[in-house]
Amino acid sequence: MQAVGVLIFVAILGAFICAKVRAPGGAVAFSLLALVLFIATPAGRGLPDAISSFLTAVDNASTPALNGGGQEAGVGQ
Repeated sequence: MQAVGVLIFVAILGAFICAKVRAPGGAVAFSLLALVLFIATPAGRGLPDAISSFLTAVDNASTPALNGGGQEAGVGQ
């Protein structure tokens, strides 16, 4: 997989072309292909962990507010 950079570029180019001609299904498919190819590279291996930790932080920050625990969320202090 030495030419994975070229494949990612072609996938992004395909997504751009599909978006330009208003074909949203093709644009989404090419974008997902580019994302999968990027995650397969050594530079993108940390992306799933980074997304997971970001979503965990958002969940921890929003759960007290959504459960009605205003005191825990810093509201009313």
